[in-house]
Amino acid sequence: MTAGVQRILGVVVLTVALCTSIAVYVWSLTRSPQTATRSVDLTLQTVGALGPKYDKPDWVSYLVRDRGGKWLHSTSLEVPANSLVRVTIHQYDSATGLRNPFFARPQGTTGNVIQLDGKTVDVIDPDLTSHTFAIPQLGVFVPLPGVADNAKNQCDAAPCTAAQAHRTITFTFRTGRKGRYRWQCFVPCAAGFLTGFGGPMQRLGYMDGFLNVV
Repeated sequence: MTAGVQRILGVVVLTVALCTSIAVYVWSLTRSPQTATRSVDLTLQTVGALGPKYDKPDWVSYLVRDRGGKWLHSTSLEVPANSLVRVTIHQYDSATGLRNPFFARPQGTTGNVIQLDGKTVDVIDPDLTSHTFAIPQLGVFVPLPGVADNAKNQCDAAPCTAAQAHRTITFTFRTGRKGRYRWQCFVPCAAGFLTGFGGPMQRLGYMDGFLNVV
């Protein structure tokens, strides 16, 4: 075999290998969105007091809506891995205020923004914050503005309804690999407890819980 033929064969082999690599890469791109673009909805509400039907009627709390539309007193949330989570939070409590104004800016959400009553915002007044939805391990931190003190038809017992005074906050964030992640509120909203961080702030099922990524 002459040197010229060897060179031609070498070029052919390299070309075939390169084309094969490109084909495999393109195939992998067409396959990955099947999991990366999966989406799920998560709907929550926050209330200033659970009401007489619960064990701790005066405690502030989160509730989650199940697939059947029923509100559950639970902070154990489940979402799929490698997915886009579309969160809606109906916020019925009045303002308490942030200790650190830095957290008045949404973090870890798509575009680092939220939709507040249908309007896109990237910061809220820290003095008007009622609660937060935060997943520190995922870098997600969302401030939730409170209902005005003089708002009409305020909710005094959970679950609250759409007809009662509230703010609606929506946002999206992405999950990665499977795992169990702690989420919580960072506003000192436990009235009657030292510095506002006792009681419901330290009890699973009220102002903190787990996000189970499965």
